[in-house]
Formats: sequence, structure tokens, C-alpha cells
Amino acid sequence: MDDATARARLQIMLAELDRSIGVLRGDPAAVRDRSAADAGLDLTDAERHQVMLDVASRQRVAVLAALKRLEEGVYGRCLDCGKPVPEGRLEARPEAARCVQCQSKRERRR
Repeated sequence: MDDATARARLQIMLAELDRSIGVLRGDPAAVRDRSAADAGLDLTDAERHQVMLDVASRQRVAVLAALKRLEEGVYGRCLDCGKPVPEGRLEARPEAARCVQCQSKRERRR
């Protein structure tokens, strides 16, 4: 994926995450502007609500980190082994910081 495409996809993801986080936090502007796809965010269970907010916040951090890697010229390189992250992985997860093998090792250690 070229840098311009990656940057555009990451910026769209960031805007969507910011909108979702705003809805989850009860920001009136975000609630007013949400789409039909966001209608499922009317949560009544406080724990589920918090989990969704945590997940969106973590993903937002990952997107910001990917944008930083783009600026630094290291986007698409695995943070652990330094090898290129496969194109298909970046297509599916533009914020991916690791190749599949290194990500799997990381998840097994948790």
C-alpha cells in the first residue's frame, strides 16, 4: 500500500474512532451527528460501554502510532523484526505495527 493510501485510510479510521469515542462519552455533538451504523451505541450496560470505549481508545492510539510511523518513514516495517509487514495485512489492518508472525508471538506471551 502506498503512503498516500495508507495515510488516507488511517485518517478516516481516526475520524471514525473520534466520532465513536465521542458518542460513547456522551458528547452531544457526536450523538447528534452519528450515522445509522452508530445506532447500536445506545448502550445500557455500563461495563459493556466502558469496554467499547477502551477498545476504541486503544485502536485510536494504534492509528496515531501508524500515522507517526508514516511520517518517520518506517510505516510497513515490523517493529520487532524489521521485516516488511505483508501488503495484505496492511490492507486489512492499516494500523498494524507487526508482521503476522511477530504479532502472534506477542499475543501468545500475554
